[in-house]
Amino acid sequence: MSSSATTPTPLSYKDAGVDIDAGDALVERIKPLAKKTMREGVLAGIGGFGALFEVPKRYQEPVLVSGTDGVGTKLKLAFEWNMHDTVGIDLVAMSVNDVLVQGAEPLFFLDYFACGKLDVDTAAAVVGGIAKGCELSGCALIGGETAEMPGMYPAGEYDLAGFAVGAVEKSKILTGQSVQPGDVVLGLASSGVHSNGFSLVRKCIERAGANAPATLDGKPFKQAIMEPTRLYVKNVLAALAAHPIKALAHITGGGLLENIPRVLPEGTAAHLQKGSWPQTELFAWLQQTAGIDDTEMNRTFNNGIGMVVVVAAEHAQATAATLRAAGEQVYTIGAIAPRGEDHAVVVR
Repeated sequence: MSSSATTPTPLSYKDAGVDIDAGDALVERIKPLAKKTMREGVLAGIGGFGALFEVPKRYQEPVLVSGTDGVGTKLKLAFEWNMHDTVGIDLVAMSVNDVLVQGAEPLFFLDYFACGKLDVDTAAAVVGGIAKGCELSGCALIGGETAEMPGMYPAGEYDLAGFAVGAVEKSKILTGQSVQPGDVVLGLASSGVHSNGFSLVRKCIERAGANAPATLDGKPFKQAIMEPTRLYVKNVLAALAAHPIKALAHITGGGLLENIPRVLPEGTAAHLQKGSWPQTELFAWLQQTAGIDDTEMNRTFNNGIGMVVVVAAEHAQATAATLRAAGEQVYTIGAIAPRGEDHAVVVR
C-alpha cells in the first residue's frame, strides 16, 4: 500500500500572529532611551540574556531592597484616550517610591510589556515613559521583556509590570521602630491620583458623562486624570542625607489610613489634622461625583499626599525646608501619639 499522507504547509511566527520585525524595530528604539539612564554600577544592560549590575563600592554594608508593581486599571484609560506616554513613569514610580521608603537608593529597573499584537509606536511611547521615570529617579533601565502573545489581549491593549532594586547601608535602613509620640508627620503633595483608585475614577468618569469638567487644577480634564505618579526619590534621598528622618510611607492603595500604619511601631498612632493640606479640584470632584465621605476618600485615594515623612519635632522645620528647597510641596499634617482604643490613623 502506498502512503497518501500529504506534507503540511510550513508555519512561521507570522502565521501565529507574531511580528518578529516589529520586535526588532522596538529594540532599536529602546536602546537609545535606555542609554540615557545609565549610571555607575551597570556592567551590561539591554540586549543580553541577563543584565549585570555591580553595587557601587561606596557602600560599606549594602542591603538590597526590591519592589515590584504595575499600573492597575489606569491602563484602561490609556487605551481609551490613546495616552501612552506617561504610564511608563507611573510604572517606575510605583516601585522606586516603595524602595525609597526603606531608605534605599534605587539602582536599576526591569520592565515587562505584554500585548496581543505589538504596535511599535505605542510600545515605544510606553517605554519612553519608563526611561524618563528611570532618568528622573537616577535608576538605570538595564533590561526587560516585551511579550507578544496573540489571543491573550484585546486589540490595542497591553499590560505592564516593573521591578526595581535599590541599596541602603545596613545601619541606615528605615524601619520606623524609632518613631514615638511627639514626632511630626509631614506630607509631600501628590501630583494627582497617581496609580491607585482608578476603578473608582473610571466609575466617576462614567457617571459624569458629558458633564465632566473641561479642566481640573488648571489642566485639561484628561491630563489631570492621567498625570503620572510623582517621583520622590532624588529629593527625599537628599533630605535623608541631611536629616535624621525616622520613617517614610508611600501612599498607594489603601490611602493614608492603611499605609501610614505600616511604618508605625506597636502602640503608636498618627493623628492627622483635617484641612492641614489643601484638597485639589481633582480630589474634590472625585469625592463629590462618587458621593463618598472623608474617611473613604482617605482610604481609597492618596487625597493629595503621596509620601509621608515622620521626623522628630526638633528636626521637622529643617527637614521641611530642605524638601521645599528641592521642589516639594510640604505640609505639616499631624503628629504621632500613643494609640488608644481608636485606629492607627485618626483624621480630625
